[in-house]
Amino acid sequence: MLFLMIDLHTHSNASDGQYRPAELVEKVCESGISAFALTDHDTIAGLSEAAAEAEKRHITFIRGIEIFVEWPTGEFHLLGLGFTHISPSLAELVDFLQTKRTERNLHIIEKMREEGIDASYDELCSLFPDSSIGRPHFAEYLKYKKIVKDNREAFEKYLGKGKPFYAERTGANLDEAIQAIVDSGGVPVIAHPLSLYVSWGHLRTIVEDIHSRGVEGLEAYHPGASGHDCKRLESLAREHGMFVTAGSDFHGEKIRADRKLGYTADGKKIDDRFYYEELLPHLAK
Repeated sequence: MLFLMIDLHTHSNASDGQYRPAELVEKVCESGISAFALTDHDTIAGLSEAAAEAEKRHITFIRGIEIFVEWPTGEFHLLGLGFTHISPSLAELVDFLQTKRTERNLHIIEKMREEGIDASYDELCSLFPDSSIGRPHFAEYLKYKKIVKDNREAFEKYLGKGKPFYAERTGANLDEAIQAIVDSGGVPVIAHPLSLYVSWGHLRTIVEDIHSRGVEGLEAYHPGASGHDCKRLESLAREHGMFVTAGSDFHGEKIRADRKLGYTADGKKIDDRFYYEELLPHLAK
């Protein structure tokens, strides 16, 4: 059966991706993808550029974001998909997250200096002028300073949780994030739920809770999970009346070589049903 490829989870260099938004759209086009979402971390800075390029190339573009949410276990990321506009509440939330991100980054720089590294936040930002700086950029910075050979070594020795240069993040309040997404005409979707690092029984309780609070969708298919677990996640979503999405979480070949546009768990192509049958009906409400 012939189907079109889509991708509902990608990143540009507006956050921690490799490609500028317009370059990402070019890659999407080359990959034979008919519809995709740009979901940069805690920023909407790349949406206008991506939208303009997608229109030129006649690709369906879904405006989105991936928001880091304050949560007691693991990491909670909330996708907002299908913005029709940027509401004041979303703009305010993004400003808050960017401020907290900068505070964290300065803390990491301070830790590096304490270890005798000649580190400068201005220098780091100059290396990534259009990006929302995060730990992947610090990994590149450590390579630039010849402290490490690659990103894996940077995270294993310095930037991972419990390591010398790790600093805690401040996330968004879940209910405020949900409201900001809805205010902007989008729908809230929990991203890669297994990153919450809880048992399946506890995950069921969490999904029930967040659905009752307004999270409409669940990203069941993600390359960080096995195909078997993805099917379990889809079943879990159905139990609670949630729609499901799928994405590659593509950042670029130099950043995550194992993730390809249009492909998800177990290297499978992302079926267009996840857009046309799952997401789109909720955007049309």
